[in-house]
Amino acid sequence: MEALKEAPAIISDMKRRMGDIQMAISWRDFANTYFQRSSSWFYHKMDGIDGNGGTGGFTPDEAEQMRGALCDLADRIRRAAENI
Repeated sequence: MEALKEAPAIISDMKRRMGDIQMAISWRDFANTYFQRSSSWFYHKMDGIDGNGGTGGFTPDEAEQMRGALCDLADRIRRAAENI
């Protein structure tokens, strides 16, 4: 008998997790630059819904992509600050 594989956990509370920086970032530009997706797709992900209004969110791979994008943006901000 084959063991059942668990589905990867969907992260549906990303907006809450980004609360401290929510208003400081242009999420439209972020979605386009780091995900090559529309802002509406990204906002749905952030809100934990799918395109049809059902439950959705970030897959583990998308969450890792988000983490990397935030780290890249932090590095870019740090380099800009060091140029002052």
